[in-house]
Amino acid sequence: MEKALLSRHPIGLYRDRQHRAQVVALWQEAFGYETAHNLPSLAIDKKLAVNDGLFFVATDKKAVIGTVLAGYDGHRGWLYSVAVHADYRRHGLGSSLVRHAEQALTALGCMKINLQITGGNDAVVGFYEALGYGVEPRISMGKKLLVNIPTQS
Repeated sequence: MEKALLSRHPIGLYRDRQHRAQVVALWQEAFGYETAHNLPSLAIDKKLAVNDGLFFVATDKKAVIGTVLAGYDGHRGWLYSVAVHADYRRHGLGSSLVRHAEQALTALGCMKINLQITGGNDAVVGFYEALGYGVEPRISMGKKLLVNIPTQS
């Protein structure tokens, strides 16, 4: 599943040497990460260590214009880091990225996909609802394992 058929911009697997700097810049622009456990370079390194083939980029010529990072643990699939460059938003690219990840997860046997939306980013709820996702009565909890998070200098 190297190319998505839905998008006019190709969607393919993330390639570290080719894409890293552009993905880091896109995530900084889109998400403005401020905590060490979310630093783009660390997130990329951790994802590459898993090597599960669930990290995709959309490109326009050679420029990265969108990403979707997905995960699957054998029980549930997850969508993380769905980002589209500001110049390419509201043209269906985000939907194509999500659908591409859904197809990859479906091929692995995934039966349900979860995602979380950061508080204060309520505007994106409608985007996901249009793609068939719904708000579920859940409480999201987390615990940082500080031993695995490098200190920022």
